[in-house]
Amino acid sequence: MSGRRLIFLTHAEVAIDPAVPIPDWGLNETGRARHRRFADSDIVARVGTICASAERKAREGAAPVAERHGLEVRIVASLGENDRSATGYLPPEEFETTADAFFARPDESVRGWERARAAQARIVAAVRTIADLDTSGGDLLIVAHGGVGALLRCHLGGVPITRAEDQPAGGGCWFETRTGDWPAPTGWSRI
Repeated sequence: MSGRRLIFLTHAEVAIDPAVPIPDWGLNETGRARHRRFADSDIVARVGTICASAERKAREGAAPVAERHGLEVRIVASLGENDRSATGYLPPEEFETTADAFFARPDESVRGWERARAAQARIVAAVRTIADLDTSGGDLLIVAHGGVGALLRCHLGGVPITRAEDQPAGGGCWFETRTGDWPAPTGWSRI
């Protein structure tokens, strides 16, 4: 294997508030506690660079590792979740049905959402650019969202876009791969 270790982490539990724009949702106390524990783990002991989506929940998920290792979090807007602003907040059951359709029909805009194939291209380009430009020599940590991770996993694994690559329910999960030869990722693990 060549390259360096890339750890992809999704944000844990959020404080859901339908009155607040989704990108502005922060972590709830359970989510914050899970990220603090993860920051103390050996998994991220050699992180040299941290990048996060611009969404508040991802930034808050990245912060404990950054604080633990004295690093700055680089915000990369193109790591954001698929654009769902056409619908905004959806009740859980309706969200799950719409997310299923998003993955099942990757070349269509489901209910005005960003197309899955377009989101995947954006995410893959962002991750490769992060890896290509990083000179830290340490592991790379990317903190983003479940849909982002699922689309990246499909690409890395060489499989069609499918929700089967999504993280387990509840969020706060991670997988790893390596830059350079970009092997298929490890399975999801909870933080």
